[in-house]
Amino acid sequence: MSNSFSKEERVAFEDILEGFQDQLVLSKNVSTYNTDGTMMARTGDVIWRPRPYILNSFDGQDQTTNFKTQTQLSVPATIGHSKSVPWTMDAKELRDALQEKRLGDSAKLRLASDINRAIMDVASGQGTLVVKRTTAATGFDDVAQCEAIFNEQGIPMNDRCIALSTRDYNGMASNLAGRQTLQGKPLTAYDRAYIGEVCSFDAFKLDYANRITAAAATGITIDTRTPAGNYYVPKATSIAPTGEQGNVDNRYQTVTLSAGTSIAVGDCFTVANCYAVHQITKQNTGQLKTFRIMSISGASAVISPPIISAQGGSTAELQYQNCVFTSTASSAALVWLNTVAASINPFWQKDALEILPSRYAVPTDAGANVMRGTTDNGFEIVMQKFYDINTMITKYRVDTLFGVVNKQPEMSGIMLFSQS
Repeated sequence: MSNSFSKEERVAFEDILEGFQDQLVLSKNVSTYNTDGTMMARTGDVIWRPRPYILNSFDGQDQTTNFKTQTQLSVPATIGHSKSVPWTMDAKELRDALQEKRLGDSAKLRLASDINRAIMDVASGQGTLVVKRTTAATGFDDVAQCEAIFNEQGIPMNDRCIALSTRDYNGMASNLAGRQTLQGKPLTAYDRAYIGEVCSFDAFKLDYANRITAAAATGITIDTRTPAGNYYVPKATSIAPTGEQGNVDNRYQTVTLSAGTSIAVGDCFTVANCYAVHQITKQNTGQLKTFRIMSISGASAVISPPIISAQGGSTAELQYQNCVFTSTASSAALVWLNTVAASINPFWQKDALEILPSRYAVPTDAGANVMRGTTDNGFEIVMQKFYDINTMITKYRVDTLFGVVNKQPEMSGIMLFSQS
């Protein structure tokens, strides 16, 4: 016969679920995709999620030569985060229900933190729009640069978020609090260090933030001439040597650099004479395109986003072009943007980041008692209890299963302060 939860334990689980929902601040500001458990089990917990189409328009009535096939891009999303908080209580400890509640509170805080951290890791590590600031955080002017890079490249105007380290957030609040000529917000910034919405971005304060080290590489170049092949041609699928057809992850590209010495994963850079374009109109923004290092092996570097400069002239390149070269060279210089170690402040448009809540198929007739609950944004929380008669110890565990994916690295980025 399975163990039975006491009333106190049921109330404790309800409190865990309620508190869990309250703590999931960042996950409420990314999109959610609910998966089918059976399907995910059969596909190894991987599902390919489509990216938005970008289509071209043409002038004139006669469009005879413009009817061309379009390329659908997609990215792999994996349910790869399995988080659990286990603990035990013996028969004496169970006499004090307050201890149980405290453990439950700790469990919900830990799992909520794990989910928020997973989102921040993806946003910080895979965002490719880099805003470099040479001073400490001051306020509106900083976030305005994030808005500018979004607007120039055609990122949707709605649902924009930025998450700032505590020191950078408070630096902005300090600047706002000093503006005595304004009403309302300066007072809130002064007494609560709260800045709210700034320049179309909802701003959130992080009690932790990932950090980036200073780039150490020097003198690195890349051949940007067309024959060198360091440009990317998007494609929906590829054929393996054995004949199987599979999807292609178009978020990354392998390029050949002059050297790979001292280059680190996460480094941010621009390429000489490589300018970002508006994703829809393909108009040159006049701003250098920013890239990130995803991995490095010798002189071969995996970068994101790929260099889609339309140098090959294919329809897919014209459809998804993200940059243009005003001139090419055999040794175009890479200029590193992360010149000083600093906290990473990620910003994103809601549809760029996606969470995939999932569930465990925990049997309810195998001796342990099982309780389930689902948060507003789809996270399922499972609490289990099992009593060991030999030791009079009761085992508890609270679990959640989910995935996080950055579907569009060019709709997310990072801001770095105090760079040289």
